[in-house]
Amino acid sequence: MEISVGAVLEGTIKSITKFGAFVTLPGGRSGLVHISEISHSYVTNVSDFLTEGQAVKVKVVSIDEAGRINLSIKKATPPPPRTQGAGRERQSRPDFRGGHGGSAPHTGGAPHGGSHHSTGHRGREVWAPPQQPAGPADFEARLKQFMQASDSKLSDLKMTEKRSSRRGGHR
Repeated sequence: MEISVGAVLEGTIKSITKFGAFVTLPGGRSGLVHISEISHSYVTNVSDFLTEGQAVKVKVVSIDEAGRINLSIKKATPPPPRTQGAGRERQSRPDFRGGHGGSAPHTGGAPHGGSHHSTGHRGREVWAPPQQPAGPADFEARLKQFMQASDSKLSDLKMTEKRSSRRGGHR
């Protein structure tokens, strides 16, 4: 059987790796579904989505010069329907600060920002908006508080610069 780019085929999961899964295709050939092509949602662990021997529908994404076949499960299936508010919720991903998802800093509560997460599909964490911080409720009061803190930090910075310039400049 001739396999061509763009074809949608039925295959069977042959083996699972940390970077994806190998799929046996009709005619005995096999291809790789990279971890990024398994699901429309973020995949941390391939085994959460696939098992060896499972039948899957795949789309042939590319075939390289060496004859290796790259496959996609998510391109072979339509994306799940978006529900109202789905754009505000996303799968948790590690960030540069070592936390999980979102841009809000850890403000206490459960360990590792647990106050900002809830358990989602198959036990994975799903980002949830943080609680409103304690303090002034209206915008003007919050803005005034921010400006005062900013002015204070700026004056501290200027004082530090003056002290270092008196000692002979930069080191």
